Amino acid sequence: MLYGSLSRNKKRHKIKTISMLEIESKEVLEETQKVVIDSYFETINRHDFVAAAELFAETGKLLAPFESPIIGRAAIAAYLSQEATGMKLIPQQIVIVKETTEDNLSLIKVSGKVKTSLFTVNVGWHFCLDQAPQIIVAKIKLLASPQELLNLQTIAK
Repeated sequence: MLYGSLSRNKKRHKIKTISMLEIESKEVLEETQKVVIDSYFETINRHDFVAAAELFAETGKLLAPFESPIIGRAAIAAYLSQEATGMKLIPQQIVIVKETTEDNLSLIKVSGKVKTSLFTVNVGWHFCLDQAPQIIVAKIKLLASPQELLNLQTIAK
């Protein structure tokens, strides 16, 4: 699980957070929402892209940078297996934007990093969950300056 407890570093006597996500909101994620968010990152990090796609609603959407919307579980699994292999997602902070909308959807933002063998980039994930909860939409945003993006393009070549 991404939500953990605190432990002490015995040598330096500093408190170290084991949890990968810090919740920054007065709203509280429901346990089932925590499971979905945790599972998204865990399944992608173990390259179980079919399991990651199963977290989406049947007609769920993945909005990846520089891509047309990827719609449906099969398309999401195929996209992830092609594009996310070798990536490590490192979620660091979660913010509940709105617990429920008029459509009974929860809006959750997670910020962190994506690490590949060539580079690390700051990323934001915006999730829209229904009451099941399943992911209706997951939008991935690169949080990099134009210069950083150009540098990534040079590295990728």
